[in-house]
Amino acid sequence: MKKITVLGNDITFMDKDEQQFISLTDMLKAKDGDFFISDWLRNRNTVEFLGLWESIYNPNFNYGEFAIIKSRAGLNNYKISVKEWSKKTNAIGLKATAGRYGGTYAHSDIAFEFASWISVEFKLYLIKEFQRLKEEERKTLGWDIKRNLAKINYRIHTDAIKKNLIPEKLNNYQTSIVYASEADVLNMDYLELQQKSGEIKIQTKMET
Repeated sequence: MKKITVLGNDITFMDKDEQQFISLTDMLKAKDGDFFISDWLRNRNTVEFLGLWESIYNPNFNYGEFAIIKSRAGLNNYKISVKEWSKKTNAIGLKATAGRYGGTYAHSDIAFEFASWISVEFKLYLIKEFQRLKEEERKTLGWDIKRNLAKINYRIHTDAIKKNLIPEKLNNYQTSIVYASEADVLNMDYLELQQKSGEIKIQTKMET
């Protein structure tokens, strides 16, 4: 579970099947007045949006049940819970969970729509904080990938040196010197390659 803070409210979200689901239960705390998620779910515009989203991303969506729910949405005497919605329509965009981090979670597309119901200001700050966190994760992932590639390259280089450049009769001290010398050559080649590809720039200053 991860958290972001939006206008003083801690919002939990989780990754599931490479998708992000945001807690509507946490988001609801930012809405003025006494409201429930079912109040949003009974709205006809909400039902139409959810139906369209499911039709795009869910091949098992139950259109028959959806049509019944849509025909009754917005009526004063009609309410439906998240569990009922998911069960009747086989929806995948909304999830009601139990346990320590229990509550109602929605795919980020749907969560942003729910944020509009809370307030336009809240929606904008939610998107901003969510994008900021995703950017931080992207940078961290990029660093991890580079670090792992460096480890792999180092292992390949040392194995190649051991196999092709070190005579069997050298002692440990002599072997370490060969490793160090070859490592220097490899590092210089790597820096030269980066310079040519534009990945790094080495600036030199002439002393006068």
